Amino acid sequence: MSIDRGLLATLEAKPGKEEELRAFLEQGRELAAAEEGTVTWYAFRLGPTTFGIFDTFADEDGRQAHLNGAIPVALGQVGADLLAADPEIRTIDVIAVK
Repeated sequence: MSIDRGLLATLEAKPGKEEELRAFLEQGRELAAAEEGTVTWYAFRLGPTTFGIFDTFADEDGRQAHLNGAIPVALGQVGADLLAADPEIRTIDVIAVK
């Protein structure tokens, strides 16, 4: 399988909501695991209030299915409560994978 595309999202937690956002992201793993087209999915922390998600896909159909799937819906439901701003979501081209 050739992985050649991905998504990179950064999320900024509202003050005092950092641990709730962390827990939300931990729960997101189950949703990502159920997605056939998502090859890898990572949730990570960049700093005290900054978090991220990085996922990879073998084709555009998988990426689009993810963008229209359960994780963005769930994030939309909790975003106003947990996030200081809208998530920054970037589509990326994967150049090399080990």
